[in-house]
Amino acid sequence: MGPPPDLSATMHPPPPLTALPDLRNQLNGAGWAVLSAAALGALCDIATPSLPEWRALWQDLPPDAHLRDGGRYRRRRHGCFTVQAGQVAAVPARAHWQPVEYNALHGGYERWFDPLPAALVADPAWHALLAGLGRAADLLGAAPCWYGEAHMFRINTEGGIGRPTPEGAHRDGVDLVAVLLIDRHNVKGGETRVFDARGPQGMRFTLSEPFSVLLLDDARVIHETTPIQPLLADSPAWRDTLVVTLRRGGFQGPQAGPT
Repeated sequence: MGPPPDLSATMHPPPPLTALPDLRNQLNGAGWAVLSAAALGALCDIATPSLPEWRALWQDLPPDAHLRDGGRYRRRRHGCFTVQAGQVAAVPARAHWQPVEYNALHGGYERWFDPLPAALVADPAWHALLAGLGRAADLLGAAPCWYGEAHMFRINTEGGIGRPTPEGAHRDGVDLVAVLLIDRHNVKGGETRVFDARGPQGMRFTLSEPFSVLLLDDARVIHETTPIQPLLADSPAWRDTLVVTLRRGGFQGPQAGPT
């Protein structure tokens, strides 16, 4: 069996990249920005060659037991943390919760997931990444403390198709959403779509560079990612991402607050 076909024939154009010095203007002007892996490394003071070592951790994600569409295509881990004065602290395990106004498919109830790998949480680069994303969130308006959630996702094509956002175009009910592409393997589709929440203006592109990141002002834009399918039907296919959300005032919950 030969190598997978060239992805360029099946992908939409790459995203327009924002230079790091322009990040504030781009986020405040458009409500979203895409940083290259190198720019993300500069934002977070991380040596980007070390990030690919994280990829192996996505091989050990348990199935998402909460998919209400009956699918088996999503694997996931979850963790919570705070970022305060540049210091990152893990918090005890807690459920992921969203109101139905933001997630009509999976909102309104507590979803528990297996924790993030200890090797990831202990990595100094992990703390640097979260602190850097806290600085990006400050560009939207500084907060004394950011309450964050991190989701490791693997979307595969078990059953023929995988849905990165089964809830459709949505907001998350937070302040900043960061979507890091970790890996694409033998897939077509997975187009990112970002739209102004107040009108039809939007952009469509495909994230393809590992450890590039899409940053979203969740109050101003909605987003989704289209389904994926395998390029070679008889070979495994997946799209791995890390989604980090930051929220001021406390974690989301039936009674939202900092606890």
